[in-house]
Amino acid sequence: MNADNVAEVDELPTAMSDRSNGAMKEALEVLSTLQATVKKKVLGRDDVIELAIIALIADGHILLEDFPGSGKTTLAKALGEAIVSGSSIIDESIVPFRRIQFTPDLLPSDVTGVPVFDSNSNAFYFRHGPLFAHVVLADEINRTSPKVQSAMLEAMGEKQVTVDNVTYALDDLFFVIATQNPLDLVGTYPLPSPQLDRFLFKITMNHIDRESELNVLDTYRERRDLTSQLQTVTRDQVLRARKTIETEVAINLAIKTALVDISRNLREDDRVLQGNSTRSMVLLLPALQVSAALRGRDYVSAEDIELLLLRVLGHRIELAPGVSDIDKVLSDNMRAPMDQLAKSTIS
Repeated sequence: MNADNVAEVDELPTAMSDRSNGAMKEALEVLSTLQATVKKKVLGRDDVIELAIIALIADGHILLEDFPGSGKTTLAKALGEAIVSGSSIIDESIVPFRRIQFTPDLLPSDVTGVPVFDSNSNAFYFRHGPLFAHVVLADEINRTSPKVQSAMLEAMGEKQVTVDNVTYALDDLFFVIATQNPLDLVGTYPLPSPQLDRFLFKITMNHIDRESELNVLDTYRERRDLTSQLQTVTRDQVLRARKTIETEVAINLAIKTALVDISRNLREDDRVLQGNSTRSMVLLLPALQVSAALRGRDYVSAEDIELLLLRVLGHRIELAPGVSDIDKVLSDNMRAPMDQLAKSTIS
């Protein structure tokens, strides 16, 4: 996927807007505002920005992987700052954006929160950790111990944390952007498969093109001071957009059949040691709906599958020793189900 594939909401076909009852228009405006705001802070990353917004609206999490200085933190912070709490927020302990710098000596309570004794009231109260935010940047997540990673697993999977046998709910919008550097492996704890399976997308951020890199150098001061001038959306608007797209964008049974057949083909392929989970397909469905909405459709098509499937399955599939071309493995196993999907669409 490249920047040319990224659809701006103001370019969507009129048919989508005419059909909408107002809710879809608002949802598309939310997507448009998020895209425009983040793009002003992050240059040359239109494809990654789109995937991040798809994951946010689809209620998923993303893992960004690349070398230091590639813009991972800037992207996460820009998206977090584009969302404000709004007037309806009740729990003041939940803020729009928080960053956690993961280190080997970090404790689970450092991210979830901890009971603190108040000598005035002679009682304990819960001090909320940095997970209590709309958008959480988990920086260098593979540098923390498995004990902390397990705490993140509950938060990402169930939107809650458990401390001293008491469960505390996280915000409905809770969205994790985790980063890791694949080259510097000293002192790291590789993420286990259950942890990786909690991420909707794993995105490798390659070097931006020459023109974008020159633009970054030329405009860094202006972009640094942009925060107060950028458009924002509220938490409630994002949640409404999520619900609207879920109900208004249709997923045909043929689409689901193709996803199941691709998954089964991968599990039976001798080149694959471990196939993808059923959960991965469940997580993929709302992402396909958001992708369709961004492209002006009220239905999911084969184009959405081809656009997102590698991003969803790339970090979930374990290849056999000596096999390294995940693109070819996936392409071979997609061919027959996608052909069948095309035939069913034509008929």
